[in-house]
Amino acid sequence: MIGLLQRVAEARVVVNDALIGEIGAGLLALIGIERDDGAAQADRLLARLLGYRVFADAEGKMNLSVRDSGGGLLLVPQFTLAADTGKGMRPSFTPAAAPEVGERLFDYLLEQARRQYAPVAAGRFGAHMRVSLLNDGPVTFWLRAAPTASRSPTDAV
Repeated sequence: MIGLLQRVAEARVVVNDALIGEIGAGLLALIGIERDDGAAQADRLLARLLGYRVFADAEGKMNLSVRDSGGGLLLVPQFTLAADTGKGMRPSFTPAAAPEVGERLFDYLLEQARRQYAPVAAGRFGAHMRVSLLNDGPVTFWLRAAPTASRSPTDAV
């Protein structure tokens, strides 16, 4: 599972001209779900998103997490993050999870995020979304919770 994490001053998601998710200062995380991902990858990625230190402390060093700062978390599904761009001029989406699996895992990630932290907002899986943000820094990191070789079939959520 991939998270493209951006520290933002604000971010929002609009679907069909309706605002469906919005945060002030915090983290916008674009979420890509890969074919062999399961609950373990979602749990690991969430732990990293909530604990990754990208906010400045009193000395101006990136030493605080979103939990420490009290900022918002906006999760937006983005299957294109799982694309294979290694050759040619067109991405291959073979590494991405099937839509029904991706939606189930995104919903699981969102549910766990809302259980562990607030405020949490989200985009809508499978929808055409307009995502706007004011990147703060800019600060952007690519995080990945890689599938394990011996994942249990019960780990799929």
